[in-house]
Amino acid sequence: MNLKEKEERIQEVLTRSISKIYPTSEKFAELLHSNRPLRIYMGIDPTATYVHLGHATNYLLLRRLHQLGHKIIVLVGDFTAMIGDPSDKKAARQRLTKNEVKKNLKDFKKQIGKILDFKDKKNPVEFVLNSKWLSKLNFNDLVELASNFTVQQMLERDNFEKRLKEQKPLYVHEFFYPLMQGYDSIALDADIEIGGTDQTFNMLAGRTLLQAYKQKEKIVVTTTLLENPVTGEKLMSKSLGTGIGLDESPASMFGKTMALPDEAIIQCFVDCTDLPLAEIENIKKELHAGANPRDLKMRLAWEIVKLYHGDKEADKAKNFFVTAFQKKEIPADIKIIKTTKGALLMDILLKNNLVKSKSDFRRLVAGGGLSEINGEKITEPTAKIEKDITLKIGKKNFLKIELK
Repeated sequence: MNLKEKEERIQEVLTRSISKIYPTSEKFAELLHSNRPLRIYMGIDPTATYVHLGHATNYLLLRRLHQLGHKIIVLVGDFTAMIGDPSDKKAARQRLTKNEVKKNLKDFKKQIGKILDFKDKKNPVEFVLNSKWLSKLNFNDLVELASNFTVQQMLERDNFEKRLKEQKPLYVHEFFYPLMQGYDSIALDADIEIGGTDQTFNMLAGRTLLQAYKQKEKIVVTTTLLENPVTGEKLMSKSLGTGIGLDESPASMFGKTMALPDEAIIQCFVDCTDLPLAEIENIKKELHAGANPRDLKMRLAWEIVKLYHGDKEADKAKNFFVTAFQKKEIPADIKIIKTTKGALLMDILLKNNLVKSKSDFRRLVAGGGLSEINGEKITEPTAKIEKDITLKIGKKNFLKIELK
């Protein structure tokens, strides 16, 4: 790439989806202009089976840095997930077992690979697990790590302070988490760490430890969280079971994007798409000039699906949404059934005469004739109801199932 293009990309890295940079954005800019390949990483704990659009903001930033020639490391916190990140939590996070972590990890690389190029042989993107080094630490190592922080520093964390005031339990093992995440920076010899603003405390702990152990300065780049600008609520959260997963079908991804609040449209264009910022600025002007938010959100949904599934699938998802929702082909008097969580879908359809037999149900599933209204196919004959769901059964039948 020529110098002008490189400078434009650097400026995008410095501004797009960025919340705050430690110690300063000027120091980050100086490193980016140094022509030295930098070691840059972002960590994610496998607390669920999917990676969502909130994480993708960081991976899109990593991809821009990879295109500038820097060394990118995707760190998966398989060890730290068994401790539980207390960030932004009102109570201690449930600790995961080794088997749960292993199960959640299964498709992580495949999902993240929709953004980052793990096949690049000239500048390979690394995919590493922090159990490689954290599992080898002994008690002496942990005491040494802990000696770099005071209890007062730990209690400065907002959620810890709130829990103490509310007389809620605060467990000693929760103090270990920032120490473990901080040690990741030492093990990786990182120049830069990237993460959401909810990870600021943990990432700065790593900055402190890297200075103490290696006398090295680490830049911490915090990215914007996908939040409703009116309510402040997270739009994507693994712990709350919300969000749009990178492993979802095009129709599901499109439909869930259309369900996002109108006030989040512009931020989602910035954080969740590759659309140039100048073009997004024009969309912002259209919105302020009175354009229908639904039409702009349709564009947003198309751009997001295109990023992960390609143009053709994005077109199909859009057409499905228009047919199913805008043209109101779903009947207004759709049948609603109440059931308990975990009930077998097969039993529900049998009981309500929507299939003739268990064999009929299995044939329906095998033939792709049973799907959620967002287009996601039901593929398992043993499928259970875990949430409220609207189904399309065959070509004409619709059914809404709600949990009691």
